[in-house]
Amino acid sequence: MTKPEPLADGLNREQALERMLDLSMRLGRSSELNEILGVIIDALRDLLDADRATVFTHDRARSELVIHVAHGMGGEKAKEIRIPDTAGIAGACASTRTTINISDAYADARFNQEIDRTTGYRTKSILAIPLIDHEGGLVGVAQVLNTRHGQFSVADERLAAGIASNAAIALRRAQLIEDHLARVQLERELSVAREIQESSFPRALPTNANYDIVGRSTPATECGGDAYDLFGLQEGTIVSPEEPCDSVGMLLADATGHGVGPALSSMQTRAMLRVSFRNGASLGSAVANISAQLVDDLPPSRFVTAWIGRLDFSTATIECFSAGQGPVYVYRAATDDFEDLETDAPPFGIPVPDLFVGPPRRLQLEVGDLLLLLTDGYYEAMSPTRELWGALPIQDLVRSMRGASCQAILTALDRHVLEHTKAPGTDDDRTAILVRRLG
Repeated sequence: MTKPEPLADGLNREQALERMLDLSMRLGRSSELNEILGVIIDALRDLLDADRATVFTHDRARSELVIHVAHGMGGEKAKEIRIPDTAGIAGACASTRTTINISDAYADARFNQEIDRTTGYRTKSILAIPLIDHEGGLVGVAQVLNTRHGQFSVADERLAAGIASNAAIALRRAQLIEDHLARVQLERELSVAREIQESSFPRALPTNANYDIVGRSTPATECGGDAYDLFGLQEGTIVSPEEPCDSVGMLLADATGHGVGPALSSMQTRAMLRVSFRNGASLGSAVANISAQLVDDLPPSRFVTAWIGRLDFSTATIECFSAGQGPVYVYRAATDDFEDLETDAPPFGIPVPDLFVGPPRRLQLEVGDLLLLLTDGYYEAMSPTRELWGALPIQDLVRSMRGASCQAILTALDRHVLEHTKAPGTDDDRTAILVRRLG
């Protein structure tokens, strides 16, 4: 009968089993990733009577192996190191999902000698073990260096495989917990961002007996890239909703993308517009300042489309400017037709040399006319068969409700666009401002 090969460090099977059970209990008590990694590398080093151990976790999304903790790296404070998941001995182990036992590292072409030259350490023997979870997924690679017995034995491989089995399950559990905590934190931060964004929307709208005005924004995600504003002006200065006003300032802005970043850009546009009016700027001056500032602030490929207007209640005229925001329509009640307002300049944030921001255009609203400002969350809403809702259904709906209130029209627009998508929401934010002259 063949005598069993001795385990590392003179351990017999009973002692090895006892240490494995102790390892399992220690791994089960912790759910913190770095703590688990520390337990694993210590167990690998001590049970295999080696000099050092390292654990690489597998970042599947980036196809990389990541070292968080390793002997000789400074423990938990060490900066993580990333390598391609096909590089070196660890990469070969990850690719083949098999244990690799090397007695002479420098004789193996896969070994990266540069690491030794950088650290001053001399690697001799290597044992690399894949960490496979209970579902067959690759969690990482464990690598043990320089056994004190010259070469890792077959018994060492079996012991390392047992450690790896326990380690993979513990690592997967820790990663799932970390992912969950990260999602919870992100959801909490997005909730705060949405609360801040919604608080910037007007809580009360300017009123005038001769005009019907409504506005609303419905984000596609937790925090949207759209913004709108409606605020009263008296002799060119912003007043509170409770105070009398002779005109109303209007903003519809749509930043590229979704989430917190675009929300910041659209809210910045709103803040700059309000500050401009508080300082007594004309609409043309406000537009020029916003354009210049967003060119300075926004990174490449980011921009904000915006429509800015000011309605004078006494004359029923609107001075307005469109920075890439469209389509914008005025429904003319007398002719039962829609006037399509062209854009006046590229979106804010796009650096166009010698861009001239001219004087705002002027519109005259007649009794019954309706200004229709909608972002592309309406126009580009997509059906299950990938058909856009488009402008015609919107215009038909407005015509059919020509005697209804702006609030009723907006409610109908939201209902019909969701009927088109056959979904609880749209892929893009939906923001709308409707203004009708009553008398």
